[in-house]
Amino acid sequence: MSATNMQDYDAITQLIQHYIDGAISGKSSDMKPAFHDDATIYGYVGPDLFAGTIQGLYDWNDANGPAKEIIAKIVSIDIVGTVASVRLESDNWTGHRFTDFFNVLKVDGQWKVMNKIFHLHV
Repeated sequence: MSATNMQDYDAITQLIQHYIDGAISGKSSDMKPAFHDDATIYGYVGPDLFAGTIQGLYDWNDANGPAKEIIAKIVSIDIVGTVASVRLESDNWTGHRFTDFFNVLKVDGQWKVMNKIFHLHV
């Protein structure tokens, strides 16, 4: 692992921390820096597909409120050049447990989440 890779791992960890911070505060404005403006989100809430622009996540997060008791851990980061995949496990997000996969791209030297897919555990 090169020094550049280590810097990339740190930058991606900080990127995902914006997402976690937004969950804790219940404010999409805190998580927004993690996402590219054109980012998308997909996953199931029960039998219903939750799909579309990342604004759907922002709206849900703002309506859901603060998740002050959330426990979130990055369990993997896989980087190849200018692309990366991140797996995040979150428990007790206002009573919900999620597994998130983020597709991340280095855009103009900055890492940004381009897509989030999630599994809501029953």
